[in-house]
Amino acid sequence: MNPHAVFKAYDIRGRSDTRDLDSDLYELVGNAFARLVETPAIAVGRDTRTSSPEFFEALARGINAAGTDVVDLGEVPTDVVYFYSGAHDMPGAMITASHNPAEYNGLKLCRASAAPVGEETGLIEIKESVVARRRVASVLFGSISTTDPVPDYVDHLFSIVDPVSIGPLRVAVDGGNGMAGVAIADVFERVDATIEGLYLEPDGTFPNHPADPLVPENLVDLVDLVENGDFDIGVAFDGDADRAFFLDDTGASLSGSTVTSLIARRLLADNPGATVVHNLITSHAVPEIVRESGGTPVKTRVGHSFIKQIMAETDAVFGGEHSGHYYFRENFRADSGMLAMLVLLSILSEDGRPLSELRKDVERYSGSGEINFEVPDVGSALLQVENSVYNAAIDHIDGLTVDYGDEWFNLRPSNTEPLLRLNVEAATPDRVDMIVERVWKILKEDE
Repeated sequence: MNPHAVFKAYDIRGRSDTRDLDSDLYELVGNAFARLVETPAIAVGRDTRTSSPEFFEALARGINAAGTDVVDLGEVPTDVVYFYSGAHDMPGAMITASHNPAEYNGLKLCRASAAPVGEETGLIEIKESVVARRRVASVLFGSISTTDPVPDYVDHLFSIVDPVSIGPLRVAVDGGNGMAGVAIADVFERVDATIEGLYLEPDGTFPNHPADPLVPENLVDLVDLVENGDFDIGVAFDGDADRAFFLDDTGASLSGSTVTSLIARRLLADNPGATVVHNLITSHAVPEIVRESGGTPVKTRVGHSFIKQIMAETDAVFGGEHSGHYYFRENFRADSGMLAMLVLLSILSEDGRPLSELRKDVERYSGSGEINFEVPDVGSALLQVENSVYNAAIDHIDGLTVDYGDEWFNLRPSNTEPLLRLNVEAATPDRVDMIVERVWKILKEDE
């Protein structure tokens, strides 16, 4: 095992085939997590990766050794673990590598009521315990019980979104052979919408395409389905289904900022004056629309643990990220791809316009999307770019953000992969391309 390689800012993530992640690490993490939260039981879910059953057994063994019981939720989406944690006031753990390839795995942790566990809320303490190989055995060994949380989870979703508000719609869904397929049929049985699905069968080898809808190549089949069918919307889920990505009726993708703006506007209509949290990479249109809708925008770092923490501090009604994570106060401030889909379906049904028209209400700028760069030295590359900047506001909330007022860019290290990620926004596509080219040249000079 290699704790230094796999502990990230807000989760644990790495390759299982190189043994960076192994059963010993999961057992140590389980033992340390149980000691950190000091509760009678921890709910544990897992995705369908081939390494997940072995890692579940190890994690449960470590938890049980500390005298803590395990509630085995089985193969479920990550947001089902968050729901169960919130509904039962119980810490949770989800064995998953989200959108990463099949040879990866990882772990997402939360305290009771789905409160985040990140660097500032316990993950560093867990890492220190793992590095020291510290194990504590209780006199009483914990037990393992099993439950099916999906029916209650679906009921929970529809306690937030009225099923009567949805339909009639035709929806194309790509599950990416991830965990969305566990619950998607039960969800659509409750609404006036016809679903045509692609790759809804969970398969941890991801035989059809990687479960990362941020990569356009992985959306090709869904785009083709929408373009050649009569659909109101297309939806793609990532591997653990906590994120959802959307296509309009023409097959064109919606950015995370567009979805954040649409949902924020809707929720602020029902919660006047509420706070909406967005990460620093969302479009400038997001805080503009929040203010115009009578809300208060709050900017934060990228990452679910940071978003959830700020939402708790500000009692925010909603939070959105460029990457397709959408957080809801009524969902224990946790992210849920399925809930975001239902809210958007409700918005679309009630508005009556095609999504290709509705989206124009909130799209004001051109953006690059997220562009990844491999560089030999992340720190040196960031400094080189910063030293080339003149007449701009600079902040370091998350990497390097350079704001010229009418256009901006952010360059930040990935929290899960050895990459620098660039996001650019400007008034026109040409200006976006110009800034991307400028940053790319600087990064090439630093090699």
